[in-house]
Amino acid sequence: MIETLGIHDSVAQVFPPETLAAYLREEAPSPDLDVVVVEAGDRDALADCDALVTFAYDEAFLAADLDWIHSVQAGVDRFPFDELEARNVALTNSTGIHGDSVGDTVAGYMLSFARRLHRFRDQQHDREWSWPAHDEPFSLRGERLCIVGLGGLGRGIAARADALGMDVVGVKRTPTPVEGVDEVYRRDQLHEAIADARFVALAVPLTPETEGLVGADELHAMREDAYLINVARGEVVAQQDLVDALDDEIIAGAALDVFETEPLPEDSSLWDLEGVIVTPHAAAAHREYGERVGAIVVESLRRQARGEGYANRVV
Repeated sequence: MIETLGIHDSVAQVFPPETLAAYLREEAPSPDLDVVVVEAGDRDALADCDALVTFAYDEAFLAADLDWIHSVQAGVDRFPFDELEARNVALTNSTGIHGDSVGDTVAGYMLSFARRLHRFRDQQHDREWSWPAHDEPFSLRGERLCIVGLGGLGRGIAARADALGMDVVGVKRTPTPVEGVDEVYRRDQLHEAIADARFVALAVPLTPETEGLVGADELHAMREDAYLINVARGEVVAQQDLVDALDDEIIAGAALDVFETEPLPEDSSLWDLEGVIVTPHAAAAHREYGERVGAIVVESLRRQARGEGYANRVV
């Protein structure tokens, strides 16, 4: 039974901790569920907690007598699975809450490239009034999008691309049908899946199998007029291979929300490449982020009160 739930101050990197605290204090109390919500930014505060909601990982979490840690992100690659399991600490994530925001962001990237909006924005800074070359702008209708990873993020992307009239295919470990996706390929068919795509969107979790999933071979397998979109994790792409492919015009461009090193270093050439859109790992940003995380946390608390398992359990 969870009695004291801490909110780690690292969640401030994505939303104000007080929004989550307010949601939990309003939604969690009930006749069969009464949880004290506290701020837990140091070791002393952690010692009083049974559970913790956090953005970052800190080794101090292992020293605390926690029963449960909830990540406000879907990705949990920074957490030490083996050590948590050895200490019988449950780890859950926030998968399922980002499909619309990430889907909207990817749709925005594709529309920007198709309608040259990113170029017009650059021209605006220079007060430049000029049309693009006649053969540059295009419509998304009928263009092929390959989504690599068809979990919650991938399905959110697929729904929006399908609504825009795109030809949507995907890559999935188990090639079962997915709504809005015309054809699903196995992971070992990646090159075949991306070969005819105008856009390739990466939406896989970072695992040993997906680290470096897209490198020189995959980039060369793409069309010369193709765009790579990464809303997964930076390490899913071999970043130097991508820079080389962009410099050599192997592909047309890239929209990148995640990078091998974050924040993206000031001296990275990705900042200056004309065909690249850089966003600061913000594809999941949403005004309701805290409340959405809170809904998953409350569901887990209610399940625990009934003697059931946690929602979105990873470890």
